[in-house]
Amino acid sequence: MNKENIEENEVKDTTESTQQDAKAAEMGEKPENVDETKEQVENQPEEENSSEGDTADNELKRLKDELAESKDKYLRLYSEFENFRRRTAKEKLDMVQTAHEDLMTALIPVIDDFERAEKSFEDKSTDLNAVKEGVKLIQNKFKKVLEQKGLKAMEGKEGMDFDSEYHEAITQIPAPKKNLKGKVVDVIEKGYMLKDKVIRYAKVVIGN
Repeated sequence: MNKENIEENEVKDTTESTQQDAKAAEMGEKPENVDETKEQVENQPEEENSSEGDTADNELKRLKDELAESKDKYLRLYSEFENFRRRTAKEKLDMVQTAHEDLMTALIPVIDDFERAEKSFEDKSTDLNAVKEGVKLIQNKFKKVLEQKGLKAMEGKEGMDFDSEYHEAITQIPAPKKNLKGKVVDVIEKGYMLKDKVIRYAKVVIGN
Protein backbone atom coordinates (compact mmCIF):
# COMPACT_ATOMS: atom_id res chain seq x y z
CA MET A 1 0.00 0.00 0.00
CA ASN A 2 1.51 3.31 -1.03
CA LYS A 3 1.68 6.53 0.96
CA GLU A 4 -1.26 8.14 -0.77
CA ASN A 5 -3.56 5.21 0.07
CA ILE A 6 -2.47 5.30 3.79
CA GLU A 7 -3.23 8.99 4.10
CA GLU A 8 -6.57 8.49 2.36
CA ASN A 9 -7.57 5.72 4.82
CA GLU A 10 -6.59 7.86 7.86
CA VAL A 11 -8.72 10.71 6.61
CA LYS A 12 -11.58 8.32 5.98
CA ASP A 13 -11.32 6.81 9.50
CA THR A 14 -11.28 10.29 11.09
CA THR A 15 -14.29 11.36 9.02
CA GLU A 16 -16.24 8.22 9.95
CA SER A 17 -15.42 8.71 13.68
CA THR A 18 -16.54 12.32 13.53
CA GLN A 19 -19.75 11.32 11.71
CA GLN A 20 -20.46 8.65 14.35
CA ASP A 21 -20.00 11.15 17.21
CA ALA A 22 -22.24 13.64 15.46
CA LYS A 23 -24.89 10.99 14.85
CA ALA A 24 -24.70 9.86 18.48
CA ALA A 25 -25.14 13.45 19.62
CA GLU A 26 -28.26 13.80 17.44
CA MET A 27 -29.73 10.67 19.00
CA GLY A 28 -28.98 11.94 22.56
CA GLU A 29 -26.10 9.58 23.13
CA LYS A 30 -22.67 10.65 24.48
CA PRO A 31 -19.53 9.73 22.68
CA GLU A 32 -17.56 7.06 24.46
CA ASN A 33 -14.43 9.19 24.91
CA VAL A 34 -16.42 12.06 26.53
CA ASP A 35 -17.26 10.01 29.64
CA GLU A 36 -13.67 8.91 30.02
CA THR A 37 -12.39 12.47 29.74
CA LYS A 38 -14.98 13.79 32.22
CA GLU A 39 -14.11 11.06 34.70
CA GLN A 40 -10.44 11.97 34.50
CA VAL A 41 -11.20 15.65 35.03
CA GLU A 42 -13.53 14.95 37.98
CA ASN A 43 -11.12 12.54 39.67
CA GLN A 44 -8.12 14.85 39.44
CA PRO A 45 -9.44 17.64 41.73
CA GLU A 46 -10.58 15.07 44.29
CA GLU A 47 -7.06 13.72 44.53
CA GLU A 48 -5.61 17.24 44.85
CA ASN A 49 -8.20 18.24 47.48
CA SER A 50 -7.46 15.07 49.45
CA SER A 51 -3.73 15.83 49.43
CA GLU A 52 -4.31 19.43 50.53
CA GLY A 53 -6.64 18.23 53.29
CA ASP A 54 -4.04 15.81 54.63
CA THR A 55 -1.43 18.58 54.71
CA ALA A 56 -3.79 20.90 56.60
CA ASP A 57 -4.62 18.16 59.12
CA ASN A 58 -0.94 17.45 59.70
CA GLU A 59 -0.20 21.15 60.20
CA LEU A 60 -3.11 21.51 62.64
CA LYS A 61 -1.93 18.48 64.62
CA ARG A 62 1.59 19.89 64.77
CA LEU A 63 0.33 23.24 66.06
CA LYS A 64 -1.83 21.54 68.70
CA ASP A 65 1.15 19.49 69.87
CA GLU A 66 3.32 22.61 70.12
CA LEU A 67 0.59 24.45 72.04
CA ALA A 68 0.20 21.57 74.49
CA GLU A 69 3.98 21.41 75.02
CA SER A 70 4.21 25.18 75.57
CA LYS A 71 1.31 25.08 78.03
CA ASP A 72 2.97 22.26 79.97
CA LYS A 73 6.26 24.20 80.17
CA TYR A 74 4.42 27.33 81.32
CA LEU A 75 2.60 25.46 84.08
CA ARG A 76 5.83 23.91 85.33
CA LEU A 77 7.63 27.26 85.35
CA TYR A 78 4.71 28.97 87.10
CA SER A 79 4.63 26.26 89.75
CA GLU A 80 8.38 26.55 90.34
CA PHE A 81 8.15 30.35 90.60
CA GLU A 82 5.30 30.16 93.12
CA ASN A 83 7.28 27.72 95.25
CA PHE A 84 10.33 30.00 95.08
CA ARG A 85 8.24 33.08 95.98
CA ARG A 86 6.67 31.39 99.01
CA ARG A 87 10.02 30.03 100.18
CA THR A 88 11.68 33.45 99.81
CA ALA A 89 8.84 35.20 101.65
CA LYS A 90 9.13 32.73 104.53
CA GLU A 91 12.90 33.14 104.72
CA LYS A 92 12.54 36.93 104.70
CA LEU A 93 9.97 36.79 107.51
CA ASP A 94 12.20 34.51 109.57
CA MET A 95 15.15 36.85 108.98
CA VAL A 96 13.18 39.89 110.17
CA GLN A 97 11.94 38.09 113.26
CA THR A 98 15.41 36.87 114.25
CA ALA A 99 17.49 39.80 112.92
CA HIS A 100 18.58 40.85 116.42
CA GLU A 101 18.97 37.36 117.82
CA ASP A 102 22.76 37.55 118.00
CA LEU A 103 22.63 40.98 119.68
CA MET A 104 20.10 39.81 122.24
CA THR A 105 22.20 36.75 122.96
CA ALA A 106 25.27 38.93 123.55
CA LEU A 107 23.34 41.24 125.90
CA ILE A 108 21.93 38.51 128.14
CA PRO A 109 25.17 38.24 130.21
CA VAL A 110 25.02 42.01 130.78
CA ILE A 111 21.46 41.64 132.10
CA ASP A 112 22.71 38.90 134.45
CA ASP A 113 25.39 41.28 135.78
CA PHE A 114 22.84 44.01 136.40
CA GLU A 115 20.60 41.58 138.31
CA ARG A 116 23.53 40.49 140.51
CA ALA A 117 24.42 44.13 141.15
CA GLU A 118 20.83 44.89 142.10
CA LYS A 119 20.88 42.09 144.71
CA SER A 120 24.11 43.46 146.16
CA PHE A 121 22.38 46.80 146.76
CA GLU A 122 20.06 45.07 149.23
CA ASP A 123 22.99 44.01 151.41
CA LYS A 124 23.67 46.94 153.74
CA SER A 125 27.15 45.65 154.44
CA THR A 126 28.14 46.07 150.78
CA ASP A 127 30.82 48.70 150.35
CA LEU A 128 29.63 51.64 148.24
CA ASN A 129 32.93 51.84 146.40
CA ALA A 130 32.66 48.15 145.51
CA VAL A 131 29.17 48.78 144.11
CA LYS A 132 30.41 51.68 142.01
CA GLU A 133 33.25 49.57 140.70
CA GLY A 134 30.86 46.74 139.82
CA VAL A 135 28.51 49.09 137.94
CA LYS A 136 31.49 50.52 136.07
CA LEU A 137 32.56 47.04 135.01
CA ILE A 138 29.04 46.26 133.79
CA GLN A 139 28.95 49.51 131.83
CA ASN A 140 32.25 48.74 130.12
CA LYS A 141 31.08 45.23 129.32
CA PHE A 142 27.87 46.63 127.83
CA LYS A 143 29.77 49.13 125.67
CA LYS A 144 32.14 46.41 124.47
CA VAL A 145 29.25 44.22 123.33
CA LEU A 146 27.73 47.14 121.39
CA GLU A 147 31.07 48.01 119.80
CA GLN A 148 31.50 44.40 118.68
CA LYS A 149 28.13 44.72 116.91
CA GLY A 150 29.31 47.84 115.07
CA LEU A 151 27.99 50.60 117.32
CA LYS A 152 30.30 53.48 118.09
CA ALA A 153 29.82 56.88 119.72
CA MET A 154 30.65 60.06 117.80
CA GLU A 155 33.37 62.24 119.15
CA GLY A 156 31.95 65.49 120.46
CA LYS A 157 33.65 68.28 122.34
CA GLU A 158 33.61 72.02 122.75
CA GLY A 159 35.17 73.99 119.94
CA MET A 160 34.68 71.43 117.16
CA ASP A 161 33.19 72.49 113.82
CA PHE A 162 29.45 72.05 113.36
CA ASP A 163 28.65 69.38 110.77
CA SER A 164 25.00 68.97 109.76
CA GLU A 165 25.69 65.39 108.64
CA TYR A 166 26.48 64.37 112.21
CA HIS A 167 25.13 67.13 114.45
CA GLU A 168 21.70 68.46 115.29
CA ALA A 169 21.71 72.01 116.62
CA ILE A 170 19.03 72.27 119.28
CA THR A 171 19.78 75.89 120.18
CA GLN A 172 22.23 78.76 119.77
CA ILE A 173 23.74 80.90 122.49
CA PRO A 174 26.12 83.84 122.49
CA ALA A 175 29.60 82.42 122.05
CA PRO A 176 31.47 82.60 125.37
CA LYS A 177 34.67 83.09 123.36
CA LYS A 178 35.28 84.64 119.96
CA ASN A 179 36.84 81.45 118.64
CA LEU A 180 33.62 79.51 119.48
CA LYS A 181 31.44 81.57 117.15
CA GLY A 182 29.76 79.10 114.77
CA LYS A 183 31.35 76.24 116.69
CA VAL A 184 30.00 73.58 119.03
CA VAL A 185 29.74 75.05 122.51
CA ASP A 186 28.27 72.02 124.29
CA VAL A 187 27.19 68.44 123.51
CA ILE A 188 23.82 67.64 125.09
CA GLU A 189 23.51 64.07 123.75
CA LYS A 190 26.11 61.91 122.09
CA GLY A 191 25.56 60.78 118.55
CA TYR A 192 25.94 57.16 117.51
CA MET A 193 26.82 55.35 114.30
CA LEU A 194 26.20 51.77 113.29
CA LYS A 195 29.10 50.83 111.05
CA ASP A 196 29.23 53.94 108.80
CA LYS A 197 25.58 54.96 109.13
CA VAL A 198 24.36 57.63 111.53
CA ILE A 199 21.58 56.18 113.66
CA ARG A 200 21.40 59.13 116.10
CA TYR A 201 22.61 62.66 115.49
CA ALA A 202 24.55 64.36 118.27
CA LYS A 203 22.49 67.13 119.92
CA VAL A 204 24.69 70.17 120.28
CA VAL A 205 24.58 73.85 121.23
CA ILE A 206 26.07 76.32 118.74
CA GLY A 207 27.71 79.64 119.59
CA ASN A 208 26.76 82.76 117.61
